[in-house]
Amino acid sequence: MAQRFLTRAQVPEELAVSESQVHALIRRRDLRAAKIGGRGVWRISRTDLESYIEQTYATTDQWINDHPFSDVEDLDAHTSDADALDLADAESVHD
Repeated sequence: MAQRFLTRAQVPEELAVSESQVHALIRRRDLRAAKIGGRGVWRISRTDLESYIEQTYATTDQWINDHPFSDVEDLDAHTSDADALDLADAESVHD
């Protein structure tokens, strides 16, 4: 059976992000967490983490729908200069 609650140290492993990013998600109330006990240890339920992940997928899908592109020229119009350089570097590796 999966563990019901995760610590703030376990969540970054699940999401492949830093602890500071998880802290920011909690502070912005993007990720629901509970402060438990007198020492105030933080716990995130697996259900809340899965809900956050599903919401992130929905938000990403909406962003993709709002920013369609059909080829690399369209991609360049929707990315920063740094992103475009990264894309160009990646393409040169495959050439």
